[in-house]
Amino acid sequence: MSYRATIFNVMIASPSDVPNERLIARDVIHEWNAVHSAKTGIALMPIGWETHSHPSMEDRPQGVLNSQILEGADLLVAMFWTRIGTPTGEAVSGSVEEIERHVKAGKPAMIYFSSAPVRPESVVDEQYKALLEFKGQLGKRGLYDIYDAPSAFADKFRRQLAAKINSDSFFNVSVDALADEVLTEAANKIPPITDEARSLLSEAALDRQGQIMHLKMMVGDVIQTNGKQFIKDSEPRTRAIWLGALQELLTHGLVQSVGTKNQVFQLTREGYEVAELLRV
Repeated sequence: MSYRATIFNVMIASPSDVPNERLIARDVIHEWNAVHSAKTGIALMPIGWETHSHPSMEDRPQGVLNSQILEGADLLVAMFWTRIGTPTGEAVSGSVEEIERHVKAGKPAMIYFSSAPVRPESVVDEQYKALLEFKGQLGKRGLYDIYDAPSAFADKFRRQLAAKINSDSFFNVSVDALADEVLTEAANKIPPITDEARSLLSEAALDRQGQIMHLKMMVGDVIQTNGKQFIKDSEPRTRAIWLGALQELLTHGLVQSVGTKNQVFQLTREGYEVAELLRV
């Protein structure tokens, strides 16, 4: 069953030494959607350089990624282990620049550090030293978390992502706002027709044949559909109003004449669609 949802982009940021965690983060985000999206009216979209970047020579590499990915991110999730990453010219690494820009923009970030065992010979001293310095700075500015294995990261991120979406005002989605959005969208799709034309169209959509009859009788014009007569007196003004309403439906392509005598008018696909929107 389809449903409406507000989409929040979740950027996954990290150096190159935590590829498993990057995949886990995506899986956890998709899992959150499967469990919570329909009920909350929120959908999370994992984004990252692997899937959302494309070649460009308009700026330095990190500047390109900032404009293509970071600027559209709502939540940033970052993971570190032994590396800080590659300097960008403006920050000690791409991941650090992304975090700083994202936080400066007033958007939420979730940052994790791995304490998993590592082979000493695989550690680059300069990278690890810079990472510890950055970690120390973050400890004075906010709260990060530590995990000791990819599986532990999965458990923590799964639980904490749900808590983040539930408690952070950044992700508040007003039910009334969603309803207003639906009404506005419906209103924009309804052509500018009078209340009489709307009434005639709505009633015709309920007719088993989807037809409006216009007959000229000795007593005057007859416009009827679904067993209802719309010209109920012989006043010229009343006649003009309902003939005008029928002409509006014709003008906007909501009905079409069937046959050669212009006596039977059939609702078009657009007519049924607009009639459905009138019920919203």
